Amino acid sequence: MEGRLFQKILVPVDYSPCSEEAFRVAMSMARVFQSEVILLHVVDTKTLLALNTLGLALPSEETQQKKRLRHQARLQARRLLSFDDAKGVGVRRLLAEGSPFIEIARTVRTEKIGLVVMGSYGGVGEIDRMFFGSTAERVVRTAGCPVLTVPLTHTIFSQRTTAGSRPKETRS
Repeated sequence: MEGRLFQKILVPVDYSPCSEEAFRVAMSMARVFQSEVILLHVVDTKTLLALNTLGLALPSEETQQKKRLRHQARLQARRLLSFDDAKGVGVRRLLAEGSPFIEIARTVRTEKIGLVVMGSYGGVGEIDRMFFGSTAERVVRTAGCPVLTVPLTHTIFSQRTTAGSRPKETRS
């Protein structure tokens, strides 16, 4: 067990198409390296605070907002785990609140992660990315372990064959 490369693989997801692609890559790698996978979703409290500040959400409803976001994250995690790619792979789910790149770095340290596999881009806005960099860029700089960033492939998914299976691919 000690001699395995990448005993634990962390897969931070925001449930964007790019993070789903990273999830699939991580599942394949976990099979090859016989790794435990930790699926992490971070409820971005900075975004909630911004919405509240702009008046787009009521501060008095913050607890309910977080509850709804946690519920949606659990549903999305179940959906990912129903993919054929996840069958036979040991996956542990974690849900955190805070700034995504900080929580990812914290999880890397506390869980002694050997590899992070994440989407190269996701739900970050263009202005935020221009001034501060993407979450993936920040993780690469701060993780302290190898980070594999996975771009969304240039394929057009024609249809899903069955719920939870990988879509059929056609090249564009």
